[in-house]
Amino acid sequence: MSRTNIELDERLVKEGLRLTRKTTKKDLVNHALRELVRRLKRKQLLELEGKVKWSGRLKDLRKSRT
Repeated sequence: MSRTNIELDERLVKEGLRLTRKTTKKDLVNHALRELVRRLKRKQLLELEGKVKWSGRLKDLRKSRT
């Protein structure tokens, strides 16, 4: 972990704390960063649709999950 000083929009912080039920600004910022990274990774993955050749059987893939 590193320590960083940043200025935050206090209205956004209050609303974020209320909506997420986080109790500290640190938890809120970490939560927001994790969510941002998760969403961007998902977006990148979805952008690959139709661009990657896949071979295999979906039925077999589903069986391996059970």
